[in-house]
Amino acid sequence: MQYQVNQSTGALFFFLGFSEYPNVQVPLFLMFLVIYIITLLENLGLILVIRINAKLHTPMYFFLSHLSFVDLCYTTVIALKLLDLLITKDRSMSLKGCIIQFYFGCACVFTQSFILAVMAYDRFVAICNPLLYTVAMSHRLCGLLVTGTYLWGGLCATTFTYFLLALSYCRSTIINHFCCEYTAILSAACSDSSFSQMVCLLICMFNEICSLLIIIVSYAVIFITVITIPTKGALQKTFSTCASHLTAIPFCHGIILLLYCVLRSKRSLLLVNIVTVFYSMAILMLNPLIYSLRNKDVKETVRKLIHLKILAH
Repeated sequence: MQYQVNQSTGALFFFLGFSEYPNVQVPLFLMFLVIYIITLLENLGLILVIRINAKLHTPMYFFLSHLSFVDLCYTTVIALKLLDLLITKDRSMSLKGCIIQFYFGCACVFTQSFILAVMAYDRFVAICNPLLYTVAMSHRLCGLLVTGTYLWGGLCATTFTYFLLALSYCRSTIINHFCCEYTAILSAACSDSSFSQMVCLLICMFNEICSLLIIIVSYAVIFITVITIPTKGALQKTFSTCASHLTAIPFCHGIILLLYCVLRSKRSLLLVNIVTVFYSMAILMLNPLIYSLRNKDVKETVRKLIHLKILAH
């Protein structure tokens, strides 16, 4: 029998994960473990390449290294619990543990969305004001922009967490999810969560409008500037420069809109599960490849590292 308790008395959540499919538990564990290891190596590798290659010590790659760091943190927050659920019989988690996992995951998602916006602004300055680029995008400004994205992500996560902790939870609740995602936690609340859902929607919409507005305006000005340049191939060169960033934007913002602005009812939990695991595991594994495969400097540095390793042996 479920009954309401204050969060301080210790609610306990039991995650179903993929327990409904016992025959695929081991294959799923192996698949997600491989994906996580690849994601870990890719992001750490990209950060390392950016640090050791002096040619990549530019604002664009400075922001990219922080994007890789945030992606790595988010994947780790989600993957560790997912892998644990697939191999252990104990599927429980305390409210405190769940809130901690949610806080860091939420902070990573919102930080990522604004890092992408900052990267769009960086491309705007580089393409529209190339002569003033090094002056306009100083080390101090880049540091302030990145610090601002982390602070904003933390502020959003803190606000969400505050309203989650304001709810009452059942002492023992089964959650049809594999991690402490916002909708999953709300499904365990015994008190009215309508106000928390409204706050969630407002914050997400504000976040999306602001970050997307920066991206859309930046690329609109870039497009207008490029089409007025008489140089042959200017548009193609610009698209090649911005293609990786433009590819990553729909995935990040599409997932946020879907999870926090569309799929907010208990009936959508299955789709929430699928979207969350797809984004946290598959998409973040592809991000480093999206940014590095089209970049000659990154590929050249990787070749040199491989060559040095071969010579060392």
